[in-house]
Amino acid sequence: VWLVESGGGLVQAGESLKLSCRASGRTINPYAMGWFRQAPGKEREFVASISRNGQWTFFGNAVRGRAAISRDGVMNEVWLEMSALRPEDSAIYTCARGRSGSASESETEFDYWGQGTQVTVSS
Repeated sequence: VWLVESGGGLVQAGESLKLSCRASGRTINPYAMGWFRQAPGKEREFVASISRNGQWTFFGNAVRGRAAISRDGVMNEVWLEMSALRPEDSAIYTCARGRSGSASESETEFDYWGQGTQVTVSS
């Protein structure tokens, strides 16, 4: 499966952004999906994940209350919406496919990763 993210860019603090992750090659329907981010000089950080049926979602502490994750089985796509963006949200955002249908916060539970999309939030 190939995962391609889009929707990143330069935004002002306080604005919102919607990232897309489109899968090709195989359907992502049986699998959980997740978003992670990594800023320069920092460890990769969990952002959000969603179970295969969309019933369960998890969010990282840094974005909880400001993020939403959703998916569409027909479009084979996953989205991450973030609001009230802060400069500290600046990072490369990467989507990943889970090893199972259960949403997880752990990187080890994801096996396919996209290349990422850059999000830069200016103050």
